[in-house]
This record gives sequence, C-alpha cells and structure tokens, in this order.
Amino acid sequence: MSNYLVTGAAGFIGSALARALMLEGHFVVTIDNLSTGYEENIPEKVVFIEGDCADEHVYAKIPQVKYDAIIHIAGQSSGEISFDDPVYDIRTNAESTLLLLKFALSNGCHRFVYASTMSVYGIKPDRPVKENEDCLPQSFYGVGKIASEHYLRIYKQYGINSTSLRLFNVYGPGQNLSNLRQGMVSIFLAQMLANGAIHVKGSPERFRDFIYIDDVVRAFVSCLSCNGSWNTCINVGTGVRSTVKDVVDFLSHFYGSNVIVKYEGATAGDIHGLYSDISQFNEVFGDWEMVGLKDGIGRMVEFYHN
Repeated sequence: MSNYLVTGAAGFIGSALARALMLEGHFVVTIDNLSTGYEENIPEKVVFIEGDCADEHVYAKIPQVKYDAIIHIAGQSSGEISFDDPVYDIRTNAESTLLLLKFALSNGCHRFVYASTMSVYGIKPDRPVKENEDCLPQSFYGVGKIASEHYLRIYKQYGINSTSLRLFNVYGPGQNLSNLRQGMVSIFLAQMLANGAIHVKGSPERFRDFIYIDDVVRAFVSCLSCNGSWNTCINVGTGVRSTVKDVVDFLSHFYGSNVIVKYEGATAGDIHGLYSDISQFNEVFGDWEMVGLKDGIGRMVEFYHN
C-alpha cells in the first residue's frame, strides 16, 4: 500500500483517479475547494480536506504521513474562463504547484505528477504535435500550466522527480454537465440532453484529440510505477485527429432523434486545431488500445441517460 495526495478528487479526473487508487488498496488524501467539483464525487474512504491548494495553511490540515507521490489535478481548467480572472487562474494553477512542491520537500516526497494540458502548445500546423516543440499558449490557462512545468523542472535539483502529463481533450462519464464553459463533449451533450439542440462556437472543421477518461486514469496510474516517465513531459492523447463535426455527429447518432445544430460565435483563446504525437507515450507506457471517440461518446450518452 502506498500513500498518495491527489488534489481535486471532487472533480472529473481527480475523482476517477482517486477511485482507481483506492481500488488498488492505497491510502488516498485529497484537497479540493469544491469550486467546480462536488463532495459526493469523492470516493468513499478518501480522506477529504476542504481547502485551496493555493492556501499555504491547508497543508497543516492533511494527514502528516509520508507520501509516495503527489498527483496535482486541482485547478481552474478552462481556457475560456481564464480570461475572466487571470490572477485567480495563475493562483489556482501555478501558485498551487509551488506550494505543493514546498510541501513535498518538507514531507520527503520525491515523486510529483502534474496534470498539464495541450493548451501549452498554442497554435500549431495541422500535424501531430510533439513534446519538444515550442510552446506559445494562447490563453492565461495555458500560461499558468507551462509556468508550473518550469517550476517542476527547477525542483528536480532538490530531488523531486516529476512528470507533466499534457492532457488533450478528456471526456467521459462523470464530467460536469452543469459547466457550459469547459469540456467540448460535455458542453454539447448537456445542451443536447436539455433541449435537443447544440450551439457550436466556431467552425465545425476545427479539430481536437479526444481521449476517454479511463485511458487518462490508466496513464496516471502507469506514471506512478514507471521510472521512464521521470522528469519529462508526455502527451496524453490518442493521436487521432477528430473534428468538431465528428463530435456533433456521434452525439446526434446516439441521441436517437433529430438534433438542431447552430454554428455561431467564437471562444476567447480558442485554436483551430491540435492533436498529439503519442510516440513518447507509447514508448514509456506501452502501446495499448484506447477507447475510440464514437465508442466513448456512446458510453457517455448511455451513462447520462441512465
């Protein structure tokens, strides 16, 4: 049994990861301020500390055991919302990372896994993006995430081995359908279930790399036991280029009746397209068969219908 501090376990990805770790018999502690997550999402027996990871006083409240790893998932996770309050965004994403690194040093924890994002890349040509490419984020959210990656790089000299998992577009059961400004698949699904219509901000030809929640959790769990992932950044995507129209078509297919689709407006900081080169992912974690977009959307629609 290992001891893990998983931040943000009231949210979509954090709760799924905490659940997986609990099923393996580990001791899991979480810090979450419930700003976008819900306490009922936190798996049973996970030790829950309500608070903000950007508050240095919260770390005195958690169980003072030696942690085998810190997995930092909590934070504001929308490029669009980051334009509303950039100062809040940098606090929740970058300042929280610094405080967690400070805690890791005091705790003697030498393993840190960070939920970074494909938003660090910014605008790229229409081809798979590699981890070694220049990063020029187009949102405050992306800036905060790339700053945290650099903090992790600097802390290597203090003995903390870190991995930044650059998550592409994560979707699946458990995603917050009440947040209509974060998560393309969940936004469209929420609109469709509410009124049989989808409002798309931007071109249907925009493209993304959509990865199902189970594959993301598997990447995090694999990262904890894989020395080959230390002190690097790894794309976590499928390597498949899917358009916004693909998402709308699959949702409409599983809805079972006519869906009205309106293309109008734009989103601040949005980019036309990005998808991942997963050669490093396959080299480090092994090449496993991932859930395809059509299959994943089908599972998600069924979950929320039920």
